[in-house]
Amino acid sequence: MKAKLILFLLISTLLLTSCMAAQAAGIVTGSTAVVLGNAIDTKSAVKKVEKKKKKVAKASKKTESQLTEEEQRKYDYFFLEAIRLKEKKEYAAAFGLLQHCLDIDPNAASALYEISQYYMFLRQIPQGQAALEKAVENAPDNFWYSQGLVSLYQQQDQLDKAVVLLEQMTKRFPSKQGPLFNLLDIYGRQEKFDEVIATLNRLEKRIGKNEQLSMEKFRIYLQMKDDKKAFQEIESLVQEYPMDMRYQVILGDVYLQNGKKQEAYDAYQKVLAAEPDNPMALYSMASYYEQTDQKELYQQQLDTLLLNKKVASDIKLNVMRQVIVENEQAGQDSTQVIDLFTKVMRQDVDDPQIPMLYAQYLLSKNMEDASVPVLEQVVDLDPMNKAARLMLISSAAKKEDYKQIIKICEPGIEATPDALELYYYLAIAYNQAEQTDSVVSVCKKALEHITPDTKKEVISDFYSIMGDMYHTKKQMADAYAAYDSALVYNPSNVGALNNYAYYLSLERRDLDKAEEMSYKTVKAEPNNATYLDTYAWILFEKGNYSEARIYIDNAMKSDGEKSSEVVEHCGDIYFMTGDVEGALKYWKQSLEMGNDSKILKQKIEKKKYIAE
Repeated sequence: MKAKLILFLLISTLLLTSCMAAQAAGIVTGSTAVVLGNAIDTKSAVKKVEKKKKKVAKASKKTESQLTEEEQRKYDYFFLEAIRLKEKKEYAAAFGLLQHCLDIDPNAASALYEISQYYMFLRQIPQGQAALEKAVENAPDNFWYSQGLVSLYQQQDQLDKAVVLLEQMTKRFPSKQGPLFNLLDIYGRQEKFDEVIATLNRLEKRIGKNEQLSMEKFRIYLQMKDDKKAFQEIESLVQEYPMDMRYQVILGDVYLQNGKKQEAYDAYQKVLAAEPDNPMALYSMASYYEQTDQKELYQQQLDTLLLNKKVASDIKLNVMRQVIVENEQAGQDSTQVIDLFTKVMRQDVDDPQIPMLYAQYLLSKNMEDASVPVLEQVVDLDPMNKAARLMLISSAAKKEDYKQIIKICEPGIEATPDALELYYYLAIAYNQAEQTDSVVSVCKKALEHITPDTKKEVISDFYSIMGDMYHTKKQMADAYAAYDSALVYNPSNVGALNNYAYYLSLERRDLDKAEEMSYKTVKAEPNNATYLDTYAWILFEKGNYSEARIYIDNAMKSDGEKSSEVVEHCGDIYFMTGDVEGALKYWKQSLEMGNDSKILKQKIEKKKYIAE
């Protein structure tokens, strides 16, 4: 990795606070552009005031402290009015007032800074830069003006100017770390490694010696091909914190990564002599054995670490993740990883993350059956683990084991009452178990937990399920009310539209409304045999037999599985269009499919359509 990339990672982490503050201060960024986005008329205002530049240049240079009391009062009034107009998005007027402020005091830093933002947005960079430079010159103690100018220099790739200003800022603002981190970034990009080291040393004096800075100096020294100083840097970190075993392990890791295997071994053994259960040293020793091709010792060391009850579970989790990654990168089979997990799982595992990782690994290897008992252990340890329950539900659904889904979901909604997915799967399972009242009950409970953020489609589905159940219970008024609610939340709910329309057609009521709803389903899914059948049957009930035959023929040609009811309807429609032979064919086919309707048998026997 090149040093400038490493520096970027360091600085992007440590400069977060400084960047946020800089944005808050109003430095020209994309967000500023949005604020100024409507400044269409500002360009014309700029052109007008450009004519005044020579007059302004000739004006006597007054600082704010040199203004008379009356001039200061005027300046304050017009500046505040400009800011007010800017907030009202009256940008052209605000720009004019800022220029008037500079007529009163050409060196006023506040007006210079504000007007620079307009120039920047209008992409008149030289004018904006000049105004911002003048603002910094006249207000050198304003950190944010200087930081804004640094950002501009960097955007314009004027890095030498940025460095000069940043060096000045390190003296003016000794409590701020941002300028030093900015310098690190620039020196890194310029590959001025001596300056990088010097800047890191300055940071170290301010905030103290720490791992991050020492590791960065180590990398830079390696980039400079000064191995001696590189290792001295990590060694000095150990000397600074002799009681912190972590740094001694880091030293060993650095040795190992750079081919100094004996030095690495000695460092690890020193730590383990003082702390035999030190997890970092145990894992690093495993890495040492692996790199020195001592496979048996490597496996023993992993066992020592993973089966050690004194090692925290989060460390074991990280070790197992690393083992998985290394196993995949080496292209090895899953046996070693599964054996390690098996050994760990034989212990009294109290952290659900470890079995969860194991289950995910098994699923990644298509070992779904083996994952089930592991996932069950996860939900035993963590009843609120919704992800594990959903995996268990998926496995049970593939086996059509609806009793198992009920067993998974019932305690799930008690542990996580806002998990609407569990209510949904539980309702489906209850329906398969023909527990109609339970379906209605669980849907009602789910609707008690909806929030303004709940997707309307989800709410619609629960009402649609309730409508189906009320129809099963012959409570048609409640069924239609539920469907109406479903369509309020999602007018495109094709399941609700189809069932609502079909049940209306069976009662031979509101057939125009039924036809309108059914047509929406056919338009949405033109090859769905069920929806085509519903629409054809509504046309049949309205007496449009020829048109009904077109749609029932499409239903019969569709690839989807046709129910015996659809086939019977096809016979009915054929009969009403005068095709008795075709009607008998489909009626008999429906009978063969298991349709035990008495009326169907009468149709076949009497060779004519009989209305129910």
